[in-house]
Amino acid sequence: MNDWLDWAQWPAFAASVLAAWLVGSNASARRNIGFWVFLASNVLWVAWGLYSHAIALIALQVCLAAMNIRGLLKTEDGDDQKPI
Repeated sequence: MNDWLDWAQWPAFAASVLAAWLVGSNASARRNIGFWVFLASNVLWVAWGLYSHAIALIALQVCLAAMNIRGLLKTEDGDDQKPI
């Protein structure tokens, strides 16, 4: 199991990059998927953080997950208005 956790940082990295790309989309469906992918990356980063005793990383991922949930809720509401 330790070998899997040692490599968990790479799928977490890839998911984070993919999610950032999806969240930057103009299409609300892609943004919605991006927030779900971000949440999956948060889970992977927390797993890796627990394995490597990276408490600050775990705290960061919890905060980012809260922001991703907020973004997910705003995207599901169909809030496609551009900021002023």
